Amino acid sequence: MTLFERLGLRALHLLDPEAAHGASLRALRAGLVPLAGQVTSPRLATSVAGMALTNPIGLAAGYDKNAVAVAPLSRAGFGFIEVGAATPRPQDGNPKPRVFRLADDCAVINRFGFNNQGAGAISARLALRTRGPVPVGLNLGANKDSANRAADFAAVLSICGAHVDFATVNVSSPNTEKLRDLQGPAALTALLAQVMQARADLARPIPIFLKIAPDLNPDELAQIAEVAVSAGIQGIIATNTTLARNGLISPDKDQIGGLSGAPLFEKSTRVLAQLSKLTDGKLPLIGVGGISTADQANAKIRAGASAVQLYSALVYQGLSLVPQIARGLDVLLARDGFANVADAVGTARGDWL
Repeated sequence: MTLFERLGLRALHLLDPEAAHGASLRALRAGLVPLAGQVTSPRLATSVAGMALTNPIGLAAGYDKNAVAVAPLSRAGFGFIEVGAATPRPQDGNPKPRVFRLADDCAVINRFGFNNQGAGAISARLALRTRGPVPVGLNLGANKDSANRAADFAAVLSICGAHVDFATVNVSSPNTEKLRDLQGPAALTALLAQVMQARADLARPIPIFLKIAPDLNPDELAQIAEVAVSAGIQGIIATNTTLARNGLISPDKDQIGGLSGAPLFEKSTRVLAQLSKLTDGKLPLIGVGGISTADQANAKIRAGASAVQLYSALVYQGLSLVPQIARGLDVLLARDGFANVADAVGTARGDWL
């Protein structure tokens, strides 16, 4: 981390977390943030669900909710980025304050509630982007007051699908009441059928991923794996934020919302490994939750992830963390004798089961 970045983060942390979030996006758009550019090597370059990635380090959804900083984020060293979540209609989300830094735990609690400008505005912005080597995906959400939340996911895909490289069905956010109920086998089967029909109607069908919660028991996880494979989706993202609060020490530890960051690493990686065993190579997995080092990215990959995503660690370490993790992963892969990251996927899954 450079002195400039350290001072920038210190200044942002003097602000309310949501105000800092907005300020960081404005700084990116204004060109005030140094960007690493493309980070790749023969070991890091890979393919996930048919998408060519320069490296397997992705940006998780939730940072660029309205796709306002796609261009600079595509130059920040990521192999792929995900924006959103988008809902069919604009919505304000939950009352403020709704995001809390847990600095002592290197974590974040949020209860945003899918605040976004709506699929129409986001689609228009995505339509203007210049396509490049970094795939851009969209997290699909549902309006809180929707009479048919399942149909909302397909609606957003229909509106925005032509302008993205992949889309993620997000039924795992804990911040919209009863949204996680859609992870049940009957509801999820029906929802994914609508989404896959919307995908089929696109001129250029794109990969569809499903993002799941970390708070699932083994039976629930097995049911989701079975539904996902049967539905014909192209991958699973494991995992979203957790409702658990084990071992936290920060003052805001009891705030309502989803917990992300360092405390989620072990829990999410165990779910990832279980899912890897259940799906047995039938579809790729993307590992998310608590990654802040190259060792942790490597652990997710060896637990079964074909690629990984991060977000909360950037709050504390800045965007320079992205190339640092990618280059560090390259070194670790070479150390362990892997010619390519794909060769490492799942090779230490048993350590997490």
